[in-house]
Amino acid sequence: MSDLAVRSVVGVALIALAAAALWAGGIAFWLLIVVAGLLMMAEWVALQGGTLRDRKIAQFTLSVPLAIMAPIAAGPDFFALGLVAGAAFFVAAVTRRGVMGAGVLYVGVPVLALLLLRAQPNGILLAFWAMALVWATDIGAFFAGRLIGGPKLAPVLSPNKTWAGLIGGVTAATLLAFAAHVWAGLPFYLAAATPLLALMAQAGDLYESWLKRCAGVKDSGNLLPGHGGLLDRLDGLVAVAPLAAVLVELPRWTG
Repeated sequence: MSDLAVRSVVGVALIALAAAALWAGGIAFWLLIVVAGLLMMAEWVALQGGTLRDRKIAQFTLSVPLAIMAPIAAGPDFFALGLVAGAAFFVAAVTRRGVMGAGVLYVGVPVLALLLLRAQPNGILLAFWAMALVWATDIGAFFAGRLIGGPKLAPVLSPNKTWAGLIGGVTAATLLAFAAHVWAGLPFYLAAATPLLALMAQAGDLYESWLKRCAGVKDSGNLLPGHGGLLDRLDGLVAVAPLAAVLVELPRWTG
């Protein structure tokens, strides 16, 4: 129970911080996302057995496209996406390890996606939807898994995850999305797509579990008491944010 209490307090504090930055928008939201991204980059390098030199190269290189995404610069657009791709290629070439370049994409693309969502005319709602559906998936999966139990989802990767937890997480995220549709005006097609995004959140969680298993560690870091590292806490959002941004932009692209 003490561990659950610590996890709950830290989780609520993180949600409150994210919500405050989201509401403020502008530099505040960009700064929070960028700091988180650079810390996640450091954790990725550590998981891949990188050196201090690898970490510095990856963080300094990633900081270039992240700076371009600032509201007082070019902002989140396709130019920034090209810079993220270029940064990934540069890091892979300089470190001579493709996995380090992959880490730049793993961190940089979700950062761009979140900033792009917030930059929309109804950006507070859209960015909140993308983040909150991940929170709802995690919370629903945790309580459904604890209360119901049953067959394991992926025992090799994550022994605590169950099929009941998966269903509970998807259900919680879907209910949240349709509540946002009814009371806040979230477009119906985004609410309808939320179950898919909730599945992506769980897939992102499992992928990060696989990375940790390959690295032989329990957590990606020790920054967050009861949670581990930022990658541990944001793995679902890493998977969800790019797809959410694509869905939001889809009507404009299809005319």
